[in-house]
Amino acid sequence: MPKPFLGVGWNFPVDVDTTTNKLKLAAFEESVRQAIWNILGTAKGERVMRPEFGCGIHDLVFATNTAATSSRIAAEVQKALLLFEPRIEVLNIEVQPGGSGEVLLIRLAYRIRSTNNVFNLVYPFYLEHSAG
Repeated sequence: MPKPFLGVGWNFPVDVDTTTNKLKLAAFEESVRQAIWNILGTAKGERVMRPEFGCGIHDLVFATNTAATSSRIAAEVQKALLLFEPRIEVLNIEVQPGGSGEVLLIRLAYRIRSTNNVFNLVYPFYLEHSAG
């Protein structure tokens, strides 16, 4: 039974299925997960035809690893997902230091609106030589 409103689209990154010689597709919840990853991985202004698309976290790549930076990152993630991924409801965003002082882990919990299924995703964000 197809899941309503989740859709099917090209896999990201775009790849070819070697057995069928067709493009690989991402379906339903996987298409949502890949869309979130794409939003977080795209800097604003990076897309020529959609300069407003993306997430403002990339403006913070040279920020120091502080609680204020973590709060700003969480706010930028919330704003980007609200604007560009209407299929989900963001339940929680936590930004925590990763293994080194230059990595922040963005932990995202979200609910898919059409199915009420809850998922989580961890996106690593790398700061450039932070003095955290």
